[in-house]
Amino acid sequence: MPFDFVLPDLGEGTTEGEIRKWIVKEGETVEEHQTVLEIETDKAVVEVPSPRKGKVLKINKEEGEIVKVGEVLMTIAEEGEATEKPRVEEKEEVKDKSEEKQKTEERPKSVSVVGVLPEEEKEVLATPAIRALAKELGVDLGTIKGSGPGESITREDVTKAAGKEKKGEDQYGPVERMPFRGLRRTIARNMTLSQRTTAFVTGMEEADITDLWDLREREKKALLDKGIHLTFLPFFIKAVYHALTEYPMLNASLDEEREEIVVKKYYTIAVAVDTPEGLMVPVIKDAVRKTIHELAAELQDLSQKARDRKIKLEEMKGSTFTITNYGHFGGIFATPIINYPDVAILGTGRISDKPWIKDGRIVVRKVLPLSLTFDHRVTDGVYSSKFLMKVVQYLEDPALLFIESA
Repeated sequence: MPFDFVLPDLGEGTTEGEIRKWIVKEGETVEEHQTVLEIETDKAVVEVPSPRKGKVLKINKEEGEIVKVGEVLMTIAEEGEATEKPRVEEKEEVKDKSEEKQKTEERPKSVSVVGVLPEEEKEVLATPAIRALAKELGVDLGTIKGSGPGESITREDVTKAAGKEKKGEDQYGPVERMPFRGLRRTIARNMTLSQRTTAFVTGMEEADITDLWDLREREKKALLDKGIHLTFLPFFIKAVYHALTEYPMLNASLDEEREEIVVKKYYTIAVAVDTPEGLMVPVIKDAVRKTIHELAAELQDLSQKARDRKIKLEEMKGSTFTITNYGHFGGIFATPIINYPDVAILGTGRISDKPWIKDGRIVVRKVLPLSLTFDHRVTDGVYSSKFLMKVVQYLEDPALLFIESA
């Protein structure tokens, strides 16, 4: 009998995903392990393969629809199985619709007091998924003439109507409505989870990174000739790693169910990447064994994958600490939100020339603002401040990055 292909468990606690794109159509033949659709989870866009070979009988979910693990994505008929519904069933369906139409036509029309026939009430034919989409987009289904079978309303009808209504007005003036879906919806859910779960506090400090600035200036041309753009992030990663080895409570997570603090003995640093659809957080694995040049190349590769939405799920998992470099876009200090279930996140602001006291004299130096948000349930302000000052020490004297070890 035909096989119902359900959304499989994608791991890492993922319970649902949004259908981003169908790669196959009804009636097409698919091979086993052939990619049939793309699902956007709270981590990344995942290519989902078919578990069997056969003909696609029916696609049960539409693009843009939220699907939970275990729900049927499509129905596949294997070789030798019937690929069409029985004719009797089809005739019964047509008969039912004809009888319904006949009954509708036989209903007497009411007459108004002035003798004018009111318009007949329109029956809205739409699936629950279409009704949910219309509600989300703020579209009144009663105002749409469906283009589907029997004038049923399709997804395209709703989105088209939504496009017309986006540039509408509320009681105060013009507004534009847009779907709260995809990566933006995922970011909102994760940020809310973090804020609701952690007892977050942010500490701030400044670092004189003039020597680090000069080091990067000397090195970046050689890497640029190899097609690699050297940013400050590889140095930030190294400084954070060294500081974490001395202050391991910030390289941890809290297991509330078992009432245990889980201190990680490995160091995987997540780095926030700005994409057209919102922030994504690729993870640098095994940073301790990688050189500055290797880190720069990997960061460039992961960042491009994130912007192209081609990053793999495993490249977004397993962080123990996060760095977000908002200074690239002009920010100074901030209160970054912890990348749950991490315990802390370091924000790096805009590097600027500032007057600085050095060796008893006022000089102009390159100064980096730093903001550390930590979970006060796991560690305290004094401990976290010491960690932040240790990061500052490594950034102000970059030679230590290549001397000190765990």
